[in-house]
Amino acid sequence: MPRSFLKTADEWYVPLAERIAKHHAVAGRTLLIGVNGSQGSGKSTLAALLTQLLAENFGLKAIDLSIDDFYFTRQSRLSLAEKIHPLLATRGVPGTHDVALMNATLEQLSRKNHEVSIPRFDKSRDDRYPESEWNKVSAPFDIVIVEGWCLGTPAQTDEELLKPVNDLESREDPDGSWRRYVNQQIEGRYQDIYQMMDVWIMLQAPSFECVYRWRLEQEQKLADKLSQSEQENRVMTATQIQLFIQHYQRLTEHSLQQLPGRVHYLFSLDADRRIVSSDAPQPSLVE
Repeated sequence: MPRSFLKTADEWYVPLAERIAKHHAVAGRTLLIGVNGSQGSGKSTLAALLTQLLAENFGLKAIDLSIDDFYFTRQSRLSLAEKIHPLLATRGVPGTHDVALMNATLEQLSRKNHEVSIPRFDKSRDDRYPESEWNKVSAPFDIVIVEGWCLGTPAQTDEELLKPVNDLESREDPDGSWRRYVNQQIEGRYQDIYQMMDVWIMLQAPSFECVYRWRLEQEQKLADKLSQSEQENRVMTATQIQLFIQHYQRLTEHSLQQLPGRVHYLFSLDADRRIVSSDAPQPSLVE
């Protein structure tokens, strides 16, 4: 880890882990922690670090999951695209996740003497790994951390859905049927996941404009893991990323406006992903 991140961890995340440990002591059961943050904000790093800190500093059995690993298979999304709207072939928005699988997995992680298979998604192939390659873990866990760019995002009003927010929506969703379907998913099945969370954490980007650069950095990291021949058709170009993130713009901007006052722990970031302030908008279990 770079020295700058170690300083961030000591200043902000070690105290956060201590608070979560206190939450667990008060609750006396498996706690589910939801982490929201736009693409590239560092939520995966935070979730992994918290898992490590909770184990090493407090002796708690913790696991971190990503909502990305619960995407529908490519074939399932192509079926959605054919039946409902072509834009649903692209992973990301609510409606492209297997919420039933996610719900069942989260419930199983709190059961005693239970082996749980954790789904895995291969973004370089845009498809879920075969079940034979899923990770197997032994439950129960004290802490389950779930991170996702849209996790906790509330639904929009009918009025908010009327106007397209970018060229993608104007061109490929002129009647608003795609965004209405996504909104219906948030209002419906995703509420089951939201209600399971005991504690909410948000990494708040300064604006959506930062997301393109952050997402570009993520893709470069993916490219660095692949050989030159593997990169072809498995790594997006800058132009492709610019189009890709337009699928996320509406809900990212909505999250940045609506979520900060609804979470237990809010960390505000600058354009370089440095934490500039923190807040606790909602009362927590240990208040």
